[in-house]
Amino acid sequence: MFATINIMASSRLPAAALTLKQFLQRQKVLSLYRNMLRTIRQVPDEGDRKYLRDWARDEFKRNKNSTNQDAIRMMITQANMHHDELQSSLALANVKK
Repeated sequence: MFATINIMASSRLPAAALTLKQFLQRQKVLSLYRNMLRTIRQVPDEGDRKYLRDWARDEFKRNKNSTNQDAIRMMITQANMHHDELQSSLALANVKK
């Protein structure tokens, strides 16, 4: 009887529960994705906006199942650089008007 209670107590967490580090990294990626889409909404041209939205979705989807922590950190850094570049381009476009 004690063995079954022990088994039941240890099985409360799902088998694929994330570690704290993985959870925080996942939150960072989701936040970056949302920020990227918010920034893309500011692109004035509809065609460019659609292209960028599709590109961002495809990139995040393509890397959805990555598990290598170093590769994920590198992808986050690259995505941040793309996001900053897009924001700079939008700021320059607004200044020129």
